[in-house]
Amino acid sequence: MLLAELVATSDEVAATSKRLQKLGLLSGLLRAAGPHEVAITVSWLSGYPRQGRIGLGWAAVRDASGEPAPEPTLTLREVDTTFEQIARISGAGSTRERARLLRDVFARATETEQQFLARLILGELRHGALEGIMVDAVARAADIPLADVRRAHLFTGDLATVAEAAFTGGRAALSQFGIELFRPLKPMLAGTADDVDDALQQLGRGAFEFKLDGARVQVHRSGDDVRVYTRNLNEVTESVPELVEAVRTLPGRELVLDGEAIALNEDGRPLPFQTTMKRFGRKLDVRAMREMMPLRPFFFDLLYLDGETLIDLPATDRFDALTQAAPPELLVPRRVIESIDDAREFLEQARLAGHEGLVAKSLDAAYDAGRRGSAWLKLKFTETLDLVILAAEWGHGRRQGWLSNLHLGARDPEHGGFVMLGKTFKGLTDQMLEWQTRELLAREIARDAYTVHVRPELVAEVAFDDVQTSPRYPAGLALRFARIKRFRPDKRAEDADTIGRVREIFAGLRSR
Repeated sequence: MLLAELVATSDEVAATSKRLQKLGLLSGLLRAAGPHEVAITVSWLSGYPRQGRIGLGWAAVRDASGEPAPEPTLTLREVDTTFEQIARISGAGSTRERARLLRDVFARATETEQQFLARLILGELRHGALEGIMVDAVARAADIPLADVRRAHLFTGDLATVAEAAFTGGRAALSQFGIELFRPLKPMLAGTADDVDDALQQLGRGAFEFKLDGARVQVHRSGDDVRVYTRNLNEVTESVPELVEAVRTLPGRELVLDGEAIALNEDGRPLPFQTTMKRFGRKLDVRAMREMMPLRPFFFDLLYLDGETLIDLPATDRFDALTQAAPPELLVPRRVIESIDDAREFLEQARLAGHEGLVAKSLDAAYDAGRRGSAWLKLKFTETLDLVILAAEWGHGRRQGWLSNLHLGARDPEHGGFVMLGKTFKGLTDQMLEWQTRELLAREIARDAYTVHVRPELVAEVAFDDVQTSPRYPAGLALRFARIKRFRPDKRAEDADTIGRVREIFAGLRSR
């Protein structure tokens, strides 16, 4: 397949806001692709190269963008092969060799193809072909029930791999996917409830747990081999030896556990989230860091036990299995609650213990990996949103030389991209200013005299007092008294809150 065919479809998908039209365009292109082009097509239309990050930044893309080719000749396989070569290059002279290979590809690309490839490499391909629509498109194009594709995707977390299996082996190939030790699943995510009354109204009787301000972890064990993964499915085993040691003491020989890791002070109260996150990804001085800020695991779900997959069981059965598999000191505090008074009392216990709220869970729900729904509902003491940093303005006075005022964006799953909701420079410590300046400059894509525009990758948890109407911003809404509570390096841009969630909060605040 020619790259030009995929680019044309991408442009058509971007031009419509109608989900069914997007679905028809995407599934049509997938049917036209060869069996071994499907994985490339799915990856690129989902917004990323099949190889992930390939070591190319804005400067390399800018330098490669020269005189375009007059006619389209590039094929998907040719470009993908070049990406594969670029991703494998390392050592002395690797930057120069990556740039050369990229220039060779761009020299054969038309102007529209160059623009597409630049956005793909830089992670800026926002045309509304988000993962949910792509899952549906794969099912439709391969003529396989959507539930089968979703389930296979649940186990792999890699839609390109699932798509290739669907097109080459059909339903039989997809049925082979299951929980595999040391291949982490995407975590189940929680929706939001306004308060305990709202949570109980939605769930009826439910299990309420302390919401810990820690780092989400998934721990896999086979015998003495224990590995720890973050919510982004990155392995961090070397950084957290105490979690490995704790899980090795459990009676089960094969386990997949879901939970939180958190640093506590001497009184057992949680340390700030940023303190906990200092332990993750750290490979040097781990022993010293462990002595300074030891981590405690608190598990709340058991997904696999000694050869048996548990994710399809009701939550109450998984909770029972978890209590048999781990001692109370390794479990998140949980209480089955039916009344509002009990829920409020438990919420107050969480507050007094220094935690950030509760998570209410349906007792009947299966573990819906990778999805956010109403089976889990989080209740926080302060209303917050996880938003993406779109740009930042240079500071003044004592903040001279630092990027300070942050442009905040909510995810727009319907149209793709992000919708700006305002700016804030509040809540930032000197340490945060230094960190965000370094991280944002590493993601720079353009700038003017006052503002640095960045790839939309960094997520921040933003507290606010109100959502108000504003003609200044595209959605007609803006956050009032927004302030940065913390950065969330454990979350990706696709995990950010949506503009739909912002509208829900706005409507809820106005109805009170």
